[in-house]
Amino acid sequence: MTRSTEIELSKLQVGKEGKVVALKAKGLARSRLLDLGLIPETVIKAIRRSPAGDPVAYAIRGAIIALRSEESRLITINPL
Repeated sequence: MTRSTEIELSKLQVGKEGKVVALKAKGLARSRLLDLGLIPETVIKAIRRSPAGDPVAYAIRGAIIALRSEESRLITINPL
């Protein structure tokens, strides 16, 4: 895919999927995201947005994980 299709995870609509391309996080935040399984080529699906809009629940490798917008903006994906 071309770089023009890459978006931040925070822009993924509920019910849609994407593949992780890169992490822009540094330090402990990067380690946490990697520990959650967010490595390149991982498929991630937006499941549900909280009533206030933040956090959003994502399905990652068989688990449901909530990420706040400041974290999800650090993850670049290609929508599927």
